[in-house]
Amino acid sequence: MHPSIKRPFVFLFLFFFAFSLKGQVPGFYMKEEKRKVKLPFVDSNSLIIMPVSINGGEEVNFLFDTGVKSNIFFSKTLADKMQMQYTRKLNLVGADGKTVLSASVSPNNHFDLGPVEGIFQAILVLDEDFLELEKVIGVPVYGVIGHEFFKNNPVKIDYDNSTVVFYRRSALKWRPFGYRKMEIELQGNKPYIETTIRQLSGPDLAAKLLIDTGANHGLLLNMETNENIVLPEKNLESDLGRSLGGDLFGFVGRVKRVNIEGLRFRNVITSYPEENEFSEVIIETGREGSLGSDILNRMKIIMDYPRERMLYKKGAKFGDEFKYDMSGLMVRVYSAEDKRFYISQVREDSPADRQGVKMFDEIITINKIPAVFWELSEITELLRSEEGKVISLELLRTNPSDQNESTIHNITFLLEKQL
Repeated sequence: MHPSIKRPFVFLFLFFFAFSLKGQVPGFYMKEEKRKVKLPFVDSNSLIIMPVSINGGEEVNFLFDTGVKSNIFFSKTLADKMQMQYTRKLNLVGADGKTVLSASVSPNNHFDLGPVEGIFQAILVLDEDFLELEKVIGVPVYGVIGHEFFKNNPVKIDYDNSTVVFYRRSALKWRPFGYRKMEIELQGNKPYIETTIRQLSGPDLAAKLLIDTGANHGLLLNMETNENIVLPEKNLESDLGRSLGGDLFGFVGRVKRVNIEGLRFRNVITSYPEENEFSEVIIETGREGSLGSDILNRMKIIMDYPRERMLYKKGAKFGDEFKYDMSGLMVRVYSAEDKRFYISQVREDSPADRQGVKMFDEIITINKIPAVFWELSEITELLRSEEGKVISLELLRTNPSDQNESTIHNITFLLEKQL
């Protein structure tokens, strides 16, 4: 056969071969062709947590996070039991800008979420087991799924009903009734939007913000990115939460208003982290900060990466007040399974501090209800619920000089609004 006749047949074959393998490109896909499927999630402080089976193994909880590029697995021990295969090593810089975490790259894994599957999924497996997020979230979490889940299909996050809706790629060509639309910028596989912020002190800000479903703050502003970001006079120095590689420290205050193209969020609790070695990376993105779940959970949002847009409307919590802890305590979990809670921080001159609560006290009862009947999210909600509310704690305090010696302390205080 003449080469000029042969060539069209080769192209035709390659076209149909590529078409038949469209589902074999790395990504997340529906197992059956439908317009949409619904996935329930565990809502812990408005973080999105769903069970995932990797390579046919037992289900483990993953955090679904738009603020992360890569899939990450926290337990090398469990990954080895799942017989993950590794090809190379990487070093990751922690959230504190200092800690270096080493990880092994496992390039080809299958993720099963029921009606949705992730194929040919690369995952970074931390070489040292890192399960510290369980202490902060209160639910066992073994990993994070990031950009891969969102990149090919529109994904609706319904915080009111604790569901994620995964749409067919071609769905939602038109904006659903009642939803607003705004452009997102996908930079480094992360979504950014433009907002305006009215500060309590300082000028109005035109701010580029990362949409970060994996962070449970409302608004975070990095002061080193813009000289017009002004820390409000009324602020509290605080541990801002734990992420990979360490705790973030800084200040908490409020801004008067955050405007997201038509929706106005008022008196928003805002985190102002201290500058660290990671700040240069943040500055390079051109962003001023991030929007976390305490704002996102007040909307119904559709992240539509293929069309580089976000669709959104008011949710049931839109008008709720932004509340901050009124006790002065930060509570964490020794073990979510055993329901053992302890005091990880006591803010100076706070209601709890004035009545003698100490760091590392273990909580036995809260308002006479045993700790085993509480969830961490419920404790967090209680401690920011209502000014003047009575809180009584039964605490077990271990002698730091003799771990076998402990005492019981019964302490009562009133919640007091400090922001």
